[in-house]
Amino acid sequence: MSEVIRATTKRKPLRERFEDQLSRGSKTPLGLWFWEIDRILLLLAFLLIGIGLVAVAAASPASAERYSDATKQFASMHYFWRQALWIGLSIPVLLIVSMLPVGLARRGAILGTAICVLLVGLAAFFGTEVNGARRWIGFGIASFQPSEFLKPLYIVTTAWLLSLRAKDPSLPVIPVTGVLTIVIAALLMKQPDFGQTMIFAAVWVVLLMLAGISTRAIGFLGGAGVAGVVAAYLFYDTARTRIDSFLFPDPEKAQAEHYQTDMAHAVLTGGGATGTGPGGGTVKFKLPEAHTDYIFSVVGEEFGLIACIVIALIYLAIVVRVLIKLLDEEDSFRLLAAAGLAAQFGIQAVINMAVNTGLAPSKGMTLPFISYGGSSMVALSIGMGLLLAFTRRNPYLKRSSYTVRGSNK
Repeated sequence: MSEVIRATTKRKPLRERFEDQLSRGSKTPLGLWFWEIDRILLLLAFLLIGIGLVAVAAASPASAERYSDATKQFASMHYFWRQALWIGLSIPVLLIVSMLPVGLARRGAILGTAICVLLVGLAAFFGTEVNGARRWIGFGIASFQPSEFLKPLYIVTTAWLLSLRAKDPSLPVIPVTGVLTIVIAALLMKQPDFGQTMIFAAVWVVLLMLAGISTRAIGFLGGAGVAGVVAAYLFYDTARTRIDSFLFPDPEKAQAEHYQTDMAHAVLTGGGATGTGPGGGTVKFKLPEAHTDYIFSVVGEEFGLIACIVIALIYLAIVVRVLIKLLDEEDSFRLLAAAGLAAQFGIQAVINMAVNTGLAPSKGMTLPFISYGGSSMVALSIGMGLLLAFTRRNPYLKRSSYTVRGSNK
């Protein structure tokens, strides 16, 4: 009994035990993860999540007022508290995924891609219709958008297929990835979701270029892309309507067709360089989807154009950080997967900011980690977790002459 008492009294406090887990000499899974993870990249992701929560708090009163009616009334901070709940779920998901071994993450992504393609097809034909589009499965708070989850899983699967080309150039992996991309694009156009289709196509082209396809093939893809846009304009009503309204506005319908983009520009510039201050925005109450598609404009009104520039620089820093980490990467799968995930992250941010500034037509695209949305937040956390998993490095592995370089597959 005395030995048990002595052992109990000598037990370290919880904080000290946690510090031991994260010490440089720790061989525990948590300790190894802490020293292998790109902590700067993780910090930038958390910084965006924090900024996003503040931005949703600023946009929540405007959206709550817009979507309240005689049958239901939303509290002014309704979307803020719901976003806080989604963040509480998403951060553990991000951290857990970032701890996965590369092989397990790859196999999970391949299986997840197959499941999500089926769900995207299910949503296109039988999903819940919102604003004329069938992109969601479920009802109310239980609904989710499968295409959001498909994006990071598709990138990892495509990266794996293209990485096989380095081992056996005769494998028809490029046509296989092309067929997969076309199937996904057709299902997304059926919903319709032109913006997501563009992201899948753009990321596929980026991955092909990184995989080392010939200049002739790149030219062929460029021509096919132009032909695809022309075909979409001729045969796809949604694309034709948006392109016409953006490039050839009808003077009689201009006010209605350009209301969202014009109002987004007014909100974005309404606060000047430094903004009106938290809660001081007034133009945002006239803006549809202030908490989702046009949250960047709300940031501009209340926190100023300087804050918008800072957000854009954070996105740029994440992409550049990943590319720098991959300069000496020898594993073709890791390189393609990480670069593809970074490209998807950056392209989505650029599209959203271009829509908010009036440089592109409205596409219903969220701003990563900043816009409100459960599906978007959880899916982006999965993508960032995979990105962190694929960029993990042991900083001491190359320093020791006694260490044999192993595989994390």
